[in-house]
Amino acid sequence: MPHTEHSTMRRVLRREIAGTIGLLTDEHDFTAMRRYRTFTFHDHTTYLRQVEDLLRSLAAEGGHTTVALFDPEQYAQFCADNGLEPDAPASRARFTAGLAATGPTVPYEGQPLAELVPDLLDEAVRQSTWQYATAVLAHLGDCASCGEDIGRGAFAHAHRLLTRVLDTASPGHLHLVCSVSAAPQTLVAVLNADADTGGVTRLDETDALEFTTVLALGIATDCAGGLVMRTTAPGTTDRVYGWRLRRGRLEPLSAAEVFDAYCTDIESGDLVAPESGVDYCAPPDLGDDPQPTDHTH
Repeated sequence: MPHTEHSTMRRVLRREIAGTIGLLTDEHDFTAMRRYRTFTFHDHTTYLRQVEDLLRSLAAEGGHTTVALFDPEQYAQFCADNGLEPDAPASRARFTAGLAATGPTVPYEGQPLAELVPDLLDEAVRQSTWQYATAVLAHLGDCASCGEDIGRGAFAHAHRLLTRVLDTASPGHLHLVCSVSAAPQTLVAVLNADADTGGVTRLDETDALEFTTVLALGIATDCAGGLVMRTTAPGTTDRVYGWRLRRGRLEPLSAAEVFDAYCTDIESGDLVAPESGVDYCAPPDLGDDPQPTDHTH
C-alpha cells in the first residue's frame, strides 16, 4: 500500500479520537504548577494563548476536544494515591484523562477562551453543588419515629413539588432557579424546560435531577430557600413567579415579593436593576400541595 495512502488513513483515524485538555483557569493554579520542572510555561497569559491556539488547531483538523478544569491540589493527591511522579507529563495526561469522565468539562466548539472559561467555572460550581447536596441527603439517615430514609423521602417530596410547579406553567420556555441557604454557602440550581400546548414539558433529566436534589436538601434540613420561575413565549411579555420554601412547602409570594426576590443578587444581597418588559406576578395555585412527613421539617 503506498505511503501516502497510509498517511491519509491515519489522518482519518485522528479525526475519530476525542481529546481532553486540562485547563488552569486562574493565575493561582498556574503558579502552583510552575513548581514542576516539566511544566515549562512562565506566564499565565502566554499559557492561555497557547491553549487557545492548540484548540483551534485541533478543531481545524476535525477533532473533538473537551476542556476540563485542572486543579493542582487534586492532581497532587491523585499522584500520591496512585504512586505517580507528579513532575511528569505522562502523569498530567493520566490525571486529565480521568477528568474527562468525572470532572467538570465543557466541549470546545470554536468559542474564545474568554467565553469558555466562565462556562467551565459555572459547570464546576454546578457539579460541586450537586455532589454536596447528594452527600448531605445520603448521610441524614433514617427517621427516628417512622424509620423512613430522610433524604429519600425529601427527594420524593421535592419531585412532587417540582412536578406541580411545571404543571402550572403556560406553554413556552421555562427558566427555574432554586436557592437554598445551606451552610457554608447558598446552593443554587437552574433548570430550563419547554412546555407545549399539549401539556408536555421537555427538560434535561440530569438538570432536573440536580435541581430536585437541591430542593430536597432545603426540605430535609429546613433551610431557608425559594424557587423562581420565568416563562417566555412569543407575543407575550416574560412573566416571573416565585415561591418561598418553608417547612417542606412552597408558599406563593406576592407580586411585590417576587419583584424583590428576582431583583436581588443571591450571593451579595445587592439590588439588581429590574428588566423592562417583564411582569412580576403572584404564582398560580399549586393545588393540593402534599404535606411532607414530619421528619422533613
